[in-house]
Amino acid sequence: MRINPPLPDLTQATATRLRREQTDAELRLWFHLRAGRLSGLKFRRQHPLPPYIVDFFCKEASLVVEVDGSQHDPRVDARRSAAIERQGLAILRFWDNQALNEAEAVLEQIQRIALARTLTRPCGAPSPEGRGQKQDGGNT
Repeated sequence: MRINPPLPDLTQATATRLRREQTDAELRLWFHLRAGRLSGLKFRRQHPLPPYIVDFFCKEASLVVEVDGSQHDPRVDARRSAAIERQGLAILRFWDNQALNEAEAVLEQIQRIALARTLTRPCGAPSPEGRGQKQDGGNT
């Protein structure tokens, strides 16, 4: 079992504040991503990935989802994306107006990429035949 070191107080406080102050676009996506509503995948919101806090994170799929507003600087976002990708994570970026006006298409893309990256089956999905069953070595 891997134990993560505690987050710095400022990082934790910032993540908590960002959860309380989500944008309309983030709230709309969170409604669909929370509680395994998207194919049983577990997403976390405003999740610390030091030195960053990402909008949404699915550990099972090693996937980060960012919702960018007009205040985003493409150069800063490119550096941030590169740093996240160096951690072995995929990153999907959407404009906030896409999340608000094209939510279904955004969710379909998130689902497609997440499921393609998932090494294990989503919660509640049946196991392929024979997997996860005890093998008795032929002794009955």
